Amino acid sequence: MTELARGGKPQKKSPEATADITEAEVAAPFWDRHRRLGAALVLIGLAAAIAFGAVAKSATARFTLSPGNEGPAISINGQVGAILFGVVTLICGGLLLAGVAKRWRTAFLGLGIVGLVLSFLSWQVAGQFMSLVDAANGALVFALPLILGSLAGVLGERSGVVNVAIEGQFLMGAFFAALVGTMAGSVWAGLFSAALGGVLIAALLAVLAIRFLVDQVVVGIVLNLFALGVTGFLYERLMQPNAAKFNEPPDMPVWRIPGLADIPVIGPVLFNTTLLVWVALILVVVIHFGLSRTRWGLRTRAVGEHPTAADTVGVRVRGLRYLNVLIGGVIAGFGGAYFTLIGAGSFTKNMTSGAGFIALAALIFGRWTPLGALAAALFFGFAQNLTYFLSSINSPVPSQFLGMLPYVATIIAVAGLVGRVRAPAADGVPYVKS
Repeated sequence: MTELARGGKPQKKSPEATADITEAEVAAPFWDRHRRLGAALVLIGLAAAIAFGAVAKSATARFTLSPGNEGPAISINGQVGAILFGVVTLICGGLLLAGVAKRWRTAFLGLGIVGLVLSFLSWQVAGQFMSLVDAANGALVFALPLILGSLAGVLGERSGVVNVAIEGQFLMGAFFAALVGTMAGSVWAGLFSAALGGVLIAALLAVLAIRFLVDQVVVGIVLNLFALGVTGFLYERLMQPNAAKFNEPPDMPVWRIPGLADIPVIGPVLFNTTLLVWVALILVVVIHFGLSRTRWGLRTRAVGEHPTAADTVGVRVRGLRYLNVLIGGVIAGFGGAYFTLIGAGSFTKNMTSGAGFIALAALIFGRWTPLGALAAALFFGFAQNLTYFLSSINSPVPSQFLGMLPYVATIIAVAGLVGRVRAPAADGVPYVKS
């Protein structure tokens, strides 16, 4: 029994004792996340320096600053680079393991990962070349649908609606872009129709999740299967028998901005590309600004964190959720247009191959922020582009492992690198007005 239960007055603890208890309570364990990651980097860096250094050719690896093998380049002996960058990863891991200052942890973690990638590339590119312009351009192009899909997820989840149906929105967008673009003979008609396809799935998600309070994860999976079935059926019955009439959409044109396109490395990537790339990057900036600096953004974040409080001050919770999910459907539909207007050039069954789920992983990896989602999407896009690059240079790594690379990168990023994150408090929680 306490002193208060026995009828006496509770004993007051001295400030020194209170400080000791508080310090003990908040003290972090020795093996925290960054020390565990540091230990992993030490082992991986040591293995990379030994293994990659042992098998790498003692030949020059050229990383060119222009498309192709011409022009200025960064050159390094492949064997030396494999060992050197492996040691860089090892040192970064050692600093994390030693408990480096908190403000430097993310920087050393990122540097360690970059060192590991460069150690691997030094082994692979020894005796050959890799165009940094082509690598950056490929990473951005492969990341394009992931950027748009993750932005759609940001809009939904920051307002409290889990959007697992990004894959279905991609599929519908890709199908409508191919069908209408072919019939109209216009890439812009295809792009507009892709947005309608994304909105169709988004509207079903909004009605079922917001109006009828269906479990949002379940309804998202069901809508993905619905989109897969509908587009697959129409492809077999409509597109496949008469591809020239229904499944040969025009390619989205590449626009070049004179002057800016001549800037080394970034010029050909950002200023000699398709409109959809510019749309995606502009949307990242607009949504970031909107969420952080506008009344709409404040209300969206309030609805995603505490809808009851938002309703109390006059915010229409359900209306705002409907609006954001439908806007997200438009953006995800644009992401679906990539597959048929830029990527494959025609529609095939299940052509998105799980890109919607990687976009969802990019959303989580980016901590539900537009800029974070952009960085995560570029990371996954680089992994995808690296697969094709290694295949083109006849890498000794088996093709089966190369095909796994984007998905392995997704698992490592979400399970190992993202750490402990907190989704919006009301994410996935239906709102019922009392």
